[in-house]
This record gives sequence, C-alpha cells and structure tokens, in this order.
Amino acid sequence: MSALFDLTGRTALVTGSSRGIGNALARGLAAAGATIVLHGRDPERAEAARRELASEHGEDRIHAVAFDVTDPEGAAAGVAEAEAKAGTLRILVNNAGIQHRVPLFDLDPADWDRVIRTDLTSAFLVGREAARGMAERGAGKIINICSVQTDLARPSIGAYTSAKGGLRNLTRAMAAEWAASGLQINGIAPGYIHTEMTQNLVDDPEFNSWILGRTPARRWGTVEDIAGPVVWLSSDASDFVNGQTIFVDGGMTVVV
Repeated sequence: MSALFDLTGRTALVTGSSRGIGNALARGLAAAGATIVLHGRDPERAEAARRELASEHGEDRIHAVAFDVTDPEGAAAGVAEAEAKAGTLRILVNNAGIQHRVPLFDLDPADWDRVIRTDLTSAFLVGREAARGMAERGAGKIINICSVQTDLARPSIGAYTSAKGGLRNLTRAMAAEWAASGLQINGIAPGYIHTEMTQNLVDDPEFNSWILGRTPARRWGTVEDIAGPVVWLSSDASDFVNGQTIFVDGGMTVVV
C-alpha cells in the first residue's frame, strides 16, 4: 500500500458501525491499517461486531464503545472512552443515522426532531468532542456521511433530506473553524447502496428499474465503493481537501 494511504498507528472511531455501511467503513479503515473503535447504542451488538472484526485484525486493534450520539454528555463520555481504550483519535467517521418515511403533512414533530438529532446534531456533538483533542494535537480527519439527499429530495423523507442538507453545511462550518488547527473535515455523499437493509428495494422490480435508469453507472453502489473514498479522506493523500462533500453515487446527481 502506498504510504499516502497507510493508516497504520492511527485510531478511528466510526459511529453506527455495529452493522451496515458503518461496519463496512470500519472494515475498510482496518484493512488500511487503522486501529478501530466500533460504535453502537446496543452494547451487546457492538461487542459482537468487535469480536468478529477482531478475529480478522487482532484484539489489540479492534475496540467497541456504546453511547447515545444525540446526548451531549453521552458523546463526551463516549469519545473519552474510545480514547481510553484505543488511544487518541486521529479519525472520526460520523456515520450514525436513521430514516423515517412519512409525508410532511403527516410527520409528527417528535419524529422530525428524532431524525434531525440522530442524522445532524449527533455529528456536531461527537465531532466537536473529537475535534477538541485533534485541534490540541494539530492533526485529525473528520468524515461526515451525507447522502444524495444532501442535494436531492424525494417525497416522504423530508426530515432526512433536511438533516443531510444541513450536514453538508455543518461540514463546511467545521472546516471554516478548525482547518487552521490542522484538521480536515469532509463529507461523503453515497448514492443508493446495495446492503441487507436495501435488499427489499433491490428486489422491487419497479424501484430497481428506476435506480438503474436514474444512475448513469447503471448499477447500485456497493459498500466497497464508499470505503475507498473514506480511506482516502482519512489519509495523508487528502491533506489539502477541506470542507468538501464528495458524491459517490454513480453519477446520479449530475443528470436530470
């Protein structure tokens, strides 16, 4: 591996990584040499994910924490625990998120708040706690996982779209304030990714046809398609990239 992309000796916390895309991103970072702190709200699920990844990369490189990313005190304690277990953070991937599909006319304000807290506010809370130490040390990478809904909208996911749009501007705000301290803060905006959680959509002939027709690459994305850009943004190869949101969507957002 090129030294530009080598993450050996660097510790990465990936929120929402006990399963799904977050787990795949953690695996990609581990393959590049990083020490990993997996995260989930459920301690048992996080520990199960830790054991599985540790069987591939060793107990000393894979750790797990469980905390509520939407709680300020929980975020502070969670970052502190991650660093106590695995060493000072050099990389943070804000991946935790939820979806709630209800038309805006019918959307309960409590559900709006829950989506905004989980998909946007959490990145502010966890990002700020991680950035405090990174700024003191003069180095750090924060990657916020956005979405094509950062730029686009679809019916019934208004809260999610609003949160992901806000996450891009939070990424810019973080870069504006923290870049001078040696941090690089960027976003990754995935397109439609084929995972266990989207298998029902892949299996829906009408929706699958719409995705293939709407995406110039004529396919769904894979978790590996996202892991590579995350490794790049975590590495020295991206040291002069700051405040950007990189769309990894097969071209979906560049066509009408």
